[in-house]
Amino acid sequence: MRVAVAADHAGYPLKEGVLDQVRALGHQALDLGTDSMAPVDYPDIARAVGAAIMRGAADRGVLLCGSGVGAAIAANKMRGVRAAICHDTYSARQGVEHDAMNVLALGARVIGPAMIPELVHAFVNAVFTAEERHVRRLDKVAQLEAEAAAPLPVATNCVPHTPG
Repeated sequence: MRVAVAADHAGYPLKEGVLDQVRALGHQALDLGTDSMAPVDYPDIARAVGAAIMRGAADRGVLLCGSGVGAAIAANKMRGVRAAICHDTYSARQGVEHDAMNVLALGARVIGPAMIPELVHAFVNAVFTAEERHVRRLDKVAQLEAEAAAPLPVATNCVPHTPG
């Protein structure tokens, strides 16, 4: 499996640990930056990982920012990306098994380096179950994504408001 990994400046100190764990599990780790503590905006790292998934260069991704929240929000704006913040192994595993989560967002200021191997292991080794109920729910998520991307319909039944 190819796993894209990116961090903003807050996540940078933990990024090497994620890369090392992905490799230790026998997968290809794609380092998409950042490469220093210089400030980087979290939407930029989310775009890098999301684009890698969208074009098929990566199967999954891991994002690191201060809380994990901003990176997850930004990543979820990209078509086909299903990102979630997981700071426990159950959510990291179950998010893949039931929800086909493909991006793990981690808060570097929330978790410490000791949690990285456990979270990455749970996420990377999990497999989507493809049970009917999960597929049905993912189809509904895809429908929401398609509706959000479609142009809004023009309202034809509106009556102009007249003051008074």
